Amino acid sequence: MNTNCYKREVVTSQNIITAFLRTGKTKIELLQDENKDGVINKFIEKKGEGIHHIAFEVENILEEIERLTSLGFTLLNEIPVKGADNKLICFLHPKTTNGVLIELCQQIKSGL
Repeated sequence: MNTNCYKREVVTSQNIITAFLRTGKTKIELLQDENKDGVINKFIEKKGEGIHHIAFEVENILEEIERLTSLGFTLLNEIPVKGADNKLICFLHPKTTNGVLIELCQQIKSGL
């Protein structure tokens, strides 16, 4: 299994550094917090190192937000923001996903 890092990126809007690994169709994103009091460091302090969240790529993030909200899911951010890897992202609150933080992401099309 070849899982070389193919991309590193600083996401200034979230104060994190990311590194991407790929194996087959699966991507793994490693996160490093640039802020000692940031959300990633707080997560590690509370729960230890491990999986922070699972991301699902969607074709239309706005439609998915509407669909999931209508099904009773709570979003942490109802307006998608620019994330790493040229994606628009939003998160579902773990209290409505059996304790798992879920990220929705959509490739940003040129011109957006």
